[in-house]
Amino acid sequence: MKEKFLKYLKFEKRYSDNTLRAYQSDLHQFSQFLETNFNQKIEDTDHFMIRTWLAHLIDAGFTNRSINRKLTALKTFYKFLLRENHISANPLLKVIAPKLSKKLPSFIKEHEMDYFDKIFDNPDGFLPLRNKLIIDTFYFTGIRLSELINLKLSDINLTGFEMKVVGKRKKERIVPISRNLCESIKAYLPLRKQLLENQNETISFLLITEKGKQTYPKLVYRVVTKNLSYVSTNSKKNPHTLRHSFATSLLNHGADLNIIKEILGHSNLSATQIYTHNTIEKLKNNYKQAHPRA
Repeated sequence: MKEKFLKYLKFEKRYSDNTLRAYQSDLHQFSQFLETNFNQKIEDTDHFMIRTWLAHLIDAGFTNRSINRKLTALKTFYKFLLRENHISANPLLKVIAPKLSKKLPSFIKEHEMDYFDKIFDNPDGFLPLRNKLIIDTFYFTGIRLSELINLKLSDINLTGFEMKVVGKRKKERIVPISRNLCESIKAYLPLRKQLLENQNETISFLLITEKGKQTYPKLVYRVVTKNLSYVSTNSKKNPHTLRHSFATSLLNHGADLNIIKEILGHSNLSATQIYTHNTIEKLKNNYKQAHPRA
């Protein structure tokens, strides 16, 4: 039944490969726990067994966030079993998920990104141009790591100042791009073309390696972490930090929350609202302007 469930997620719900791997791992862990401790199959469990598993995870040192992710996998699985009439009741209805503490997104300050532009102005050569383009694309569009890696040349419209982004569950959206980002792309494309000709390679992805292959997460992480370390002391310097920085900058400059939601590709507004807590610079400016003795 688990294999049928994973196929349902992949072909009907169109979940990403990362999510599928996580769900498969979570279900396998839970199945092993049930067999070891209760000699039961996952389809025949009850709320008591699930609560016992949660206690086991807590004792093992799993965070509430990790436990909630595993519970999400179970909830999706048992909903599928109900849909298939394989079970008559959902055992998770009597299970309460651990509460999550709200962590504010970490972001790079605007003056730090301005400094990045100054010290990396006019990069020369394929790698410097590509690496700056990676940073710029994250910061000027707010797209996700997987979305950046899978960007294709055909997705970029330089004359229309926009790009097509394929997000979670293969949902497409149009994201505006700035003139600065367009210039970075234009500077990079001739060197990309020359490299592929020298390697005798043909590839549709915008960002490529020195060997003419598609970029990959570890490479992009390394590029972002290394380059941001020159301009920021922030403990978190990764692609998602730049996504947070993009959203925070838009809010600080008065962008509508619903517009930011659409650009980021969030499915609901609650995921976007967390950025409202990060706009302290905007609050300070408004305070100085409004208070008579500020």
